[in-house]
Amino acid sequence: MEGLIGKTSKLLGLFGGAALALTLIGGCSYQESVERATNAASQADAAASRAEAASTSAQQAAAAAQASASKVEQAAADAKAAADRAEAIASKTETGSVERSHIHIHVHHHHHHHAAAEGRAAAPAASAT
Repeated sequence: MEGLIGKTSKLLGLFGGAALALTLIGGCSYQESVERATNAASQADAAASRAEAASTSAQQAAAAAQASASKVEQAAADAKAAADRAEAIASKTETGSVERSHIHIHVHHHHHHHAAAEGRAAAPAASAT
């Protein structure tokens, strides 16, 4: 597409220069007409080159913007995944703390029960002597 824009602009410049040259031939000398036509063609060629450079620059900017948008989308997906993991960990931690306190109470009670049983077993042995 860049080449097409450049070629079209150059052709339009050349046709414009030729038309200008024909117009000027009537009122100026041949040498002046050739110089003016050459200058017009040079200006059209320079304008076509600038247009082609601007087109290339715009395409590069569009590619960079697209790459940035992809990076932003990936970062957003990563952030969401991290938030989901954090939420899952938080919910497991809340559930786990209730279970641990139950186990702690049970184990504590269990120890007292065994200690009392051992105390009772030691008491008859002591009274037998």
